[in-house]
Amino acid sequence: MKAFVFHGPGATSWQDVPDPGIEDAADAVVRVDAVTVCGTDLHIVRGDVPEVEPGRVLGHEAVGEVVEVGGEVRTVRPGDRVLVSCITACGRCRYCRESRYGQCLGGGGWILGHLVDGTQAEYVRVPFADLSVHPLPAAVDSENAVLLADIFPTGYEVGVLNGQVRPGDTLVVVGAGPVGLATIATARLFTPGRIIAVDIAGARLAAARELGADATVNASEGPEDLVRDLTDGLGADVVVEAVGVPETFEMCTRMVRPGGRVANVGVHGRPAALHLEDLWIRDVTITTGLVDTHSTPLLLRLTAAGRLPSSALVTHRFPLGRMEEAYDVFSRPADTGALKVVLGGPVHDALGLRTGTPGSPGPGPSESPVPGPSDDPGSSEER
Repeated sequence: MKAFVFHGPGATSWQDVPDPGIEDAADAVVRVDAVTVCGTDLHIVRGDVPEVEPGRVLGHEAVGEVVEVGGEVRTVRPGDRVLVSCITACGRCRYCRESRYGQCLGGGGWILGHLVDGTQAEYVRVPFADLSVHPLPAAVDSENAVLLADIFPTGYEVGVLNGQVRPGDTLVVVGAGPVGLATIATARLFTPGRIIAVDIAGARLAAARELGADATVNASEGPEDLVRDLTDGLGADVVVEAVGVPETFEMCTRMVRPGGRVANVGVHGRPAALHLEDLWIRDVTITTGLVDTHSTPLLLRLTAAGRLPSSALVTHRFPLGRMEEAYDVFSRPADTGALKVVLGGPVHDALGLRTGTPGSPGPGPSESPVPGPSDDPGSSEER
């Protein structure tokens, strides 16, 4: 099959790799019909996630059809159309029993495109399939569904729920990339009094307004002053960091009110300063988190009912084989206006399993550097 393979910082290729097969009785193999690119993938390509080894197939979000299952799989069968979650759950360990699947101790957590081969391929092996794929209702098309694999659960769980957004709150979302926009969309379920979006890309600020932001501000034009003006000098009740650079994290801690909450969603590749000399006296709560995807069934129901505007985030569509172009477009949102890119592959009639180690590189890589996103405050590296 063809897959998008990481070969080290700045080097990737769309190349032949061996087809995946069942390696454990709890596995499923899924033919990928729709896949997307995440800001975390950009971090990996830049070298910010050293656990990802050269030769790894990237990607952790997909919609597709089950083509093969192991003997212990009970909830899906070949022919089922499913959402492949970005988080894999063993279902047995302490954290899984607490629905904290992102911290799974039994071999799950964030492994696809990280510790095992991922979804940016024609086929993907999904471990622990009973808890790691979700059957899709016919009312939810692939383009809507694939955004529920990561960005909507991440924005909702790590941003809205961790930030404890409440009716009447002033919410600031720093970074209007896809996860920031998903945070805005799902925050509206809790009727905050005001939502303020911060970014450096005009197209993303416009998208934030369309999805429910009451005010938007360019990160270079004094967002802290705007927040003070709109809150009578108090500061925001909740600030969500959805970029992943030190400058934006520190900005968030300056915009939150005493007694308020900062929810960090961004994936950070560099250390950020925690100014306890200013914060210790202000009763500020700071949360971090990797998505658990415990909310995915709820978000699927809301999408089927037309209550989540997920497809509004899709700005670019590509065939599966144009993965390198999709990465380039997604990595330059200020130039391309990209929010979320979705790729769809050709439909295959059958899966022909080949011998070899799944995910091992095929013919020699052709290096394809992918430009990294801006490190300016508010650059929205997708998170």
